Amino acid sequence: MARKSRKKRYLTATMPDGYVKTIGPTADPFTHYWRIVATLENGKSEVFWGHERSLAEAKKLKGPAGEGAKKRGWTGYTFEIAELVESEEPPAP
Repeated sequence: MARKSRKKRYLTATMPDGYVKTIGPTADPFTHYWRIVATLENGKSEVFWGHERSLAEAKKLKGPAGEGAKKRGWTGYTFEIAELVESEEPPAP
């Protein structure tokens, strides 16, 4: 039996601070984007991000983010999740 291929589309997340991340074109069934903004001991920031197939999967990363903060000696971090919005075309620059 042949598998039906998924239609490729663009996925866009808008974070609370206004940062916009676009993924695609992709056929993967991602629904949420997550981002960790870590504050390093020297005052600089480092950003880690990814996308998941459900809100539950994204939320599971919050605990490990806290463990990573301790292990890496971050002075602070924010963990954010945003829903991905589908579109046929990439957003305008």
